[in-house]
Amino acid sequence: MSDGDRYSEQGVSWLALIWGPVFAIVGYLTELIGGGPRHGLTWIGVGLGLALITLPWAYARRRYLTVRVTRLELWQGRESLPIGQIKELDDVGTPVGARVLGGGWTVPRKYDELPIRLDDGTVVLAWAKDVEALRDALNEVRGSS
Repeated sequence: MSDGDRYSEQGVSWLALIWGPVFAIVGYLTELIGGGPRHGLTWIGVGLGLALITLPWAYARRRYLTVRVTRLELWQGRESLPIGQIKELDDVGTPVGARVLGGGWTVPRKYDELPIRLDDGTVVLAWAKDVEALRDALNEVRGSS
């Protein structure tokens, strides 16, 4: 979390890029322990290949599944919502066809939804893995503005 963030969830950590190389190291060590033929260059290629495959996945998850609350805005993926437009957070029902923040058609899988009533009366769906922490952060920021 940066200094201005009241709440932050990253879609994934950049540490996901080391999964492939770790797998390759384990494979190479297994060959060493097993006493069979060793394929060092092949395992280096496997590790690099898996890291390269993981790179766009990690980039996309960090770009489109990041949730941030700052003093001025709620960021959901690639969309921002000014805090001043938020009218109500508690006991807001979810109407059919409510727009999902962040540009998606639905709330991302494995994320919970938080209905938010805006100052124009419309209801939008925010989302986070920890909805209660998101609600608390939004209430804190709204109370301090």
